[in-house]
Amino acid sequence: MAPAAPAADSDAGLLLPVPDDDGAPFWAYTARGELRVQTCSDCNELRFPPRPCCPHCQSFAAHWQKMSGRGRIWSFVLPHPPLLPAYAARPGYNAIVVELADAPRVRLVGNLVTAADAPLNSVDPARLRIGAPVKAAFHTLPGGVTVPRWLLERP
Repeated sequence: MAPAAPAADSDAGLLLPVPDDDGAPFWAYTARGELRVQTCSDCNELRFPPRPCCPHCQSFAAHWQKMSGRGRIWSFVLPHPPLLPAYAARPGYNAIVVELADAPRVRLVGNLVTAADAPLNSVDPARLRIGAPVKAAFHTLPGGVTVPRWLLERP
């Protein structure tokens, strides 16, 4: 998937991810429109969030495995006021937890939207369902960080 165009001013004021050394490759891959998960090179266990040492075998050897970008909604919330000002202007937005199809123990947090660059409140909250199949889309926020957002597989 190709990364989305830079975000419009409507994203001003949203909280931005703060990449650290361990997670920097994740953000570099999302900027390329790829969803990858850190994987131990010795025992092949996937791990997220990224960290220097494998919690299974204690190896420091790792690589980044490409995921299909598909998953299912594992959980969701519809935030209610009081909210940060940039979010208060988007009533009805959601925050979802997605369990990846290729890595069921890996879960990512994001938003369900109708298109990569759609507003955070573009999906009717009544359409949110635990277990609903989703696929990743990529959206570039102010400051140049590209985040995965999620689209329903069956709109």
